[in-house]
Amino acid sequence: MIQDLVRQKDLLLKEYEFEKEQFQRQTQNMGVQKKVRRGMCWFPLSVSRSYYNSLDQLVVELRRTTDLDVEHQFEPGKPVCFFQEDASGMLSYMKFVAQVSFVEENSMVVSLPSAQALAQITDADRLGVQLYLDEYTYRLMFQALDSVISAKDNRLAQLRDICHTSAPASQFSFEPVRFPWLNASQEKAADMVLRAKDVAVVHGPPGTGKTTTLVEAIYETLRREVQVLVCAQSNMAVDWISEKLSERGVSILRMGNPTRVTDRMLQDTYERRFERHPLYDQLWGIRRSIRQLYDSREGNRENRHQKIARLKERAAELEYTINESLFTDARVIACTLTGSAHPLLQGRRFGTLFIDEAAQALEAACWIAIQKVDRIVLAGDHRQLPPTIKSPAALSGGLDKTLMQTICENKPRCVSMLNVQYRMCDEIMQFPNREFYDGQLHSDPSVKYRGILDWDTAIEWIESEEPLESLDRLEPPESPGELLASDGLSRINPAEARQALQSLRNYIERIGRDRILHERLDIGIISPYKGQVQLLRRMLRRESWWKPLRQLISVNTVDGFQGQERDIILISMVRNNEQGQVGFLADLRRMNVAITRARMKLIIIGHSPTLCHHPFYKRLKHYIDNITEY
Repeated sequence: MIQDLVRQKDLLLKEYEFEKEQFQRQTQNMGVQKKVRRGMCWFPLSVSRSYYNSLDQLVVELRRTTDLDVEHQFEPGKPVCFFQEDASGMLSYMKFVAQVSFVEENSMVVSLPSAQALAQITDADRLGVQLYLDEYTYRLMFQALDSVISAKDNRLAQLRDICHTSAPASQFSFEPVRFPWLNASQEKAADMVLRAKDVAVVHGPPGTGKTTTLVEAIYETLRREVQVLVCAQSNMAVDWISEKLSERGVSILRMGNPTRVTDRMLQDTYERRFERHPLYDQLWGIRRSIRQLYDSREGNRENRHQKIARLKERAAELEYTINESLFTDARVIACTLTGSAHPLLQGRRFGTLFIDEAAQALEAACWIAIQKVDRIVLAGDHRQLPPTIKSPAALSGGLDKTLMQTICENKPRCVSMLNVQYRMCDEIMQFPNREFYDGQLHSDPSVKYRGILDWDTAIEWIESEEPLESLDRLEPPESPGELLASDGLSRINPAEARQALQSLRNYIERIGRDRILHERLDIGIISPYKGQVQLLRRMLRRESWWKPLRQLISVNTVDGFQGQERDIILISMVRNNEQGQVGFLADLRRMNVAITRARMKLIIIGHSPTLCHHPFYKRLKHYIDNITEY
């Protein structure tokens, strides 16, 4: 058991060293335009205004001056570094690390460590910003694993043993709690969460109402506990469940910077609640006076320093009072797993930790938050997307095995699976149901037979054709099968991209474009490869036929569609080679996500001679070909 955690720490070290080596190689050897195409760099930049935010952090607003159709990797909380390019094209990096506070399309807000850093940025002629190695998150995970490994005779040690050994997990004994508005499996899961003294897992396959169940469980837990901690791996997942809790009238304090800053979530963030506190104006005035005194050259220096010291002491008192008020009023503290290490949460303890999307979180990240609680509730689906692991050695060693998987294996009695899905019609649901969920899922009658057209097949496979002619000069030259994308990492299939859009257009014309616009039928185009996604986006933008429909069409990778659903889903599989190589399409959890995004229609464009070398895709093709008999 301890050996498993020690081994995991070794694997995490391999992942860290691999990422560090990659970063150093990219910084030293990779050209800036290649970094831009890979989404890890913005260049050139223009600097807008700078100001102190409500947390007294110096921030600067940035804009990238070229609008490239590239999925960038910048997110709130990620560290970044700045550089400038001289006339000869040489890059020089500035010797400070900043942090992304907010990012949207071509705008970014970054918090800076000092006024000197701001001066360097504003003085630079050709400025760029690049993702920096996130050593802080690794440090937190290593510290958490050390704490768990060394824990003895405390609650952390007990939870470790319960999760990793055959040590029994106990339950409270009270009458079942009824949730008549939930279905039977949801009600059972919510009741199990309330009864668990140590650990519980809510296994929620696609469309089964995992979030609904979790919100009910949290709401009922708050009848028994003053405050709970709610976490997830990503900001987006934290925001999603926080919004649902807010809709139930639960008071939330959202720590950190949400990736998707909606009006609803903005008012629940720590920063906005801090700003709205009655004492905030007084605190802001004191902070402004302190900055003015630092800049002043008038009067006696010693007197000025004494006045600054008195003002700082008063500011600290006000800040403490505001923080205690905010934390006392909140029933739910919501943050990412890494965010649970926020200095303001230091020393605070919670009865229950709820981890949503737990199947996407590294186990080490989960222990960062678990150190603060007495019991754990995990929710997610370990049959969907796993954690992202970059090191092949760490991946093959099993770093992607999550705490949720471990508990499901060691403590099956602590797991409750939701089995009624409300998303897909039955024809789409049946294949992933048998492949991933042992046939345990059932379609709710409200979705079981629904469709868009009469006498339509809900799922179809369109054979990827060999190209007959080239695209115009603006696109990559066509050749039979797949090609490496311009970034040298991803893959594209231009012929298949053109065929995919033509197939989708044919289906839209069968439905009627006016009907789609009137009924707001939404469409998702998915490809496992970023290169193909970018190619499809360019083609959609250039064809005027799609213009009225663009607001209803989303084009993204499988990871980008996690947690989402659409009326119509088209998947461009890309792979087309004589060797039958499917690459990372062999990670079937990724394909489970892609297939299960569709509500009423699923179209797969794929080259079956390539894909059907893999038994999963052979079964999928057979199922679609014989769907009426399956």
